[in-house]
Amino acid sequence: METTNFFTQIAQLQIKGSLQITIEQGVDNLWIVSVLLQNEKCGDQAKNIIIPCVLKGTSKELDTDFFGTITSPLEMTSGLMSNMEDFMKQLEVAKQQSVMEKEKAEKTKKEQEAKTKKFTEAMQKAEVLEKEGKFKEAWTALPKIGDFPEQAEAIRKRMNDLEKFLAPSLFGESIN
Repeated sequence: METTNFFTQIAQLQIKGSLQITIEQGVDNLWIVSVLLQNEKCGDQAKNIIIPCVLKGTSKELDTDFFGTITSPLEMTSGLMSNMEDFMKQLEVAKQQSVMEKEKAEKTKKEQEAKTKKFTEAMQKAEVLEKEGKFKEAWTALPKIGDFPEQAEAIRKRMNDLEKFLAPSLFGESIN
C-alpha cells in the first residue's frame, strides 16, 4: 500500500474543532464525501445550522482536488466558529461589567442620597436650634464645609447669619 499525506494535509489546515468526514460509494464509480467541522467549544447555537461540504466525484477526481476544494470552506467555518466563541465570551464579560457598573452606580447614588440626607438633617437641626434661641449650638450643628464642599456657599451663608447673634457689633448695629 502506498503512503499518503492525508493527515499531514489536514494538519496544515489549522482548523479548530472536530472534523467529521463521511465517505460513501455511490453509483457509476462516484464517491460522495461529506465534510463537516464541529467545534464543541463554541457556545453559540448558530453553529448547528452550518451544513456539511458535500463532494461527488471519482476516486481520481477526489484524490486530485479534495483538499483544494475543502480548504477554503473549512478555514472560513473554523474562523466563524472561533469568532462566535470569542463573541460569546465578550458578551458574557460585557454582561458582568454591566452588572458591576449598575451596582457601582447604585452604590454611588445611595452614598450621595445618604450624604444629602446628612446635610439636610444638619441644616434642619441648626434651624430648630436657632428658633429656640440657641445660636451657638445652631452654629456648631451646621455641617462642616470640608464634608460638603459642594454646599460650601450655603453653609457659609448660614454661618454668617448665625455669627451676627454670637458676636454683636461693637458699633451698635442692631440685630434682626
